[in-house]
Amino acid sequence: MNNMAGSLMQYNEIYWPWPIALYLFLAGLSAGCLMVSLIVKFNRFTHNTNSIWDATIKAGALISPLAISLGLLLLIIDLGKPLTFYLLLIKYNFTSVMTLGVLFLLVYTPLAFLYALIIFEREIGLYFRFLIPITNSIRKMANFAKMIEYVLFFLALCVGAYTGFLLSAISKIPLWNTPILPLLFVVSAFSCGIAANILVGILFFKAHLNKENIKYLLVLDLRAIMLEIPILLLLFVGMYYSGGESLISLKAIFSHEFYSKLFWFGVLGTGLILPILIALTALKNHAYKPAFIIINSLAVLVGVVMLRFFIVYAGQVCIS
Repeated sequence: MNNMAGSLMQYNEIYWPWPIALYLFLAGLSAGCLMVSLIVKFNRFTHNTNSIWDATIKAGALISPLAISLGLLLLIIDLGKPLTFYLLLIKYNFTSVMTLGVLFLLVYTPLAFLYALIIFEREIGLYFRFLIPITNSIRKMANFAKMIEYVLFFLALCVGAYTGFLLSAISKIPLWNTPILPLLFVVSAFSCGIAANILVGILFFKAHLNKENIKYLLVLDLRAIMLEIPILLLLFVGMYYSGGESLISLKAIFSHEFYSKLFWFGVLGTGLILPILIALTALKNHAYKPAFIIINSLAVLVGVVMLRFFIVYAGQVCIS
């Protein structure tokens, strides 16, 4: 990432390119998957094992550390000087959002891996026996397990919000410089976490589905998606009534040939309207087929990727 300050004219170029947009998506995906996994774990009944609930917990535990690791790798590559990345870990500026993000990630990332080791303890005993000493050490802290899970949930929430704060701290870009953005990123991270956990749970953990499971998950995802729409509306209404550069930027975004289509067809059409139609159709007709859930999940994930790219690119291109 590059330092962004000074004249607006410099922002006609893309200073925060696709690796950053993808990093923002992956960090949100990791946080969302972990939050959903923990929520399901907190509310799971003991007789629900080997069900979609169990699969959802496992999917979140698997996706979360992998997504954040891949995202951090993209971030390091984008810095251009990967060998100096360690400086971010030892030099802190507590007035910087990036420093707070680094601190969150320093604790969150290893805890996400530890959570995965706990969830997959049985599989580790069968296939990765060299990791057994670690799982045994973790088991000794069983009395603190619930407290650690609450801390991890809080950290996941912070990581999801921090990606929004990272952009909103850039005062020269109207689309980014709004307090709505962290909230939008947290809600969309939660939505894509539900979608990814369901998708991976169904495809890779052989979940046993029933109507009640699918109905619950459809309703949960529908509520998260329905919350995104008014937040997006608040974002644009805020820009409109702020006037000045914000209003100019808003008009530029929705008159831009590519970015207006990216929003209407990618973010709104694919990521929000299509999942709502699928969920309402399934719920109304009681047609709780796995195919509906898979298509619904894919649409949500594509929509959240589009949202991150729309925010990152349209924000930089469509300014006064």
